[in-house]
Amino acid sequence: MLDLGVTQRFYAVSTLIAKGDEMLVSDLAKAAGVTGETVRHYTRKGLIKAQQNPENQYHEYDLQALQRLRFIKRARALGFSLNEIQDIIGLAEHGESPCPTVRDLMAEKIPETERKIAELERHLALMKAALTDWQTQPDGVPTGSSICCLIEDWSQETTDE
Repeated sequence: MLDLGVTQRFYAVSTLIAKGDEMLVSDLAKAAGVTGETVRHYTRKGLIKAQQNPENQYHEYDLQALQRLRFIKRARALGFSLNEIQDIIGLAEHGESPCPTVRDLMAEKIPETERKIAELERHLALMKAALTDWQTQPDGVPTGSSICCLIEDWSQETTDE
């Protein structure tokens, strides 16, 4: 099935490029599949650059900004922070290969992500245990000193830490 969003973004970008026009925030956002606020935020952080049109003071972006924005989107999807992306871009802009840094960062991120997954799995098991216990308990009415008896009366060794 054809993704019309991708088709529309491609058409918008190819039309702008064919005319040689610069893209406004909304054009760039639409072409990259992000929000206008994301474009503005990345511009403020210096991750993408805009030229200011002297006639109307609008920020205008070129194809390089779109390519950079797509790179940032891919890097974010892989788990890189904006600061890390800024460092990666900085290396590239200074003519250094960022690939060794990218590999090192990813090697650090994998065990960190595995730890977070294990933590979430423990949390999910705790939530399931609580819900199982609560299925047979009656609904309580707040008394002024009690808010929700399910939470207040629930006891598990892992919550007492």
